[in-house]
Amino acid sequence: MKVGILGGGQLGRMLLQAAANYTVETFVLENDPNCPAAHLCHHFTKGDISKFEDVYSFGKNLDAITIEIESVNVDALEKLENEGVKIYPKPSAIRIIKNKILQKQFYKDHEIPSSDFIVTQNKNEINNQLNFLPAVHKLAEGGYDGKGVQVLNDSNDVPLAFDAPCVLEKKVAIKKEIAMIVAINDKKEIRPYPIAEMMVNPFLNLLDYQICPAILPQKTVWVVEAIAIKLAKALNSSGLFAIEMFVDVEDNVWVNETAPRVHNSGHHTIEGNHCSQYDMLWRIILGYPLGDTSPILPAAIVNIIGADGFTGIPEYEGLNEVLAIDNAFVHLYGKLQTKPGRKMGHITILNSNYQDLSYKANKIKHLLKVKSAN
Repeated sequence: MKVGILGGGQLGRMLLQAAANYTVETFVLENDPNCPAAHLCHHFTKGDISKFEDVYSFGKNLDAITIEIESVNVDALEKLENEGVKIYPKPSAIRIIKNKILQKQFYKDHEIPSSDFIVTQNKNEINNQLNFLPAVHKLAEGGYDGKGVQVLNDSNDVPLAFDAPCVLEKKVAIKKEIAMIVAINDKKEIRPYPIAEMMVNPFLNLLDYQICPAILPQKTVWVVEAIAIKLAKALNSSGLFAIEMFVDVEDNVWVNETAPRVHNSGHHTIEGNHCSQYDMLWRIILGYPLGDTSPILPAAIVNIIGADGFTGIPEYEGLNEVLAIDNAFVHLYGKLQTKPGRKMGHITILNSNYQDLSYKANKIKHLLKVKSAN
């Protein structure tokens, strides 16, 4: 079977590593020939995943296509789907999710609990909605890994707002940030992963570390699972969906965003679950039975992020000390250049003791630094 991946970053890299367990011929479309996934696929094509002709030419001789990131040309994927290429997830689902305006309206239309929102076409329109502040302002398209998101607390922040189509979301009093990954195959069989709790860096809007399974009251777990499954079913598509949610101070559950692909919140599943999210996606694409999503042990993830003030060939300070920690698994993404705030890898820690997981996650966070010699 010939399967293409749009995007060749760290998620594509890990997806290709999981492909080694299957009989599949892999193809990658990416602009950067030195991307993390380039040397792991059978066939690499240099091209722009946002351009119609590049995506269509890449996919027309393939059996199936999946994505590493949602900023792809959906029109080309729709044409390929109409010509018989299987797309995971369906272009209709990607079209909804890649635009945050459409995504928020989808939640409203399907009675998925999500914070109140207003659509703004430019920043001047926010001046007519000052009573809606404080709120979170999100670019309709193009935001990723913390970029394209800003908090507007009052009128003083409006001059700094994005001057483009956006969603202005009412700010929620958050107690916990969580995520659940849901797998759906072509038979409409569904299997959710355990809930992960995410600790986000407030300055970079990036995941600092997370723990899974999250420590939540059973009632909240049931609510989260019901919401995530309802949302995934409503998208009417096979694939893997990562649903980021908030638990507020009154224990209400709200959907924040959905990703139509393998996701950073599921990195730990490589070592921490019987079937990783990457293995699960291959099972879905190849038509195999869904895997076992139950955890082997509780797991924590720590992101390896480029240190401030360093740009160039990466040097991993403290790596030997981290490798000496029991049940700590280092994943470097093979990126040839570090930049401040750039994700360079992650570390998964396994332990049955949650207190020890948190201790080791914080230890690694302060121990490992990504710097450069130049």
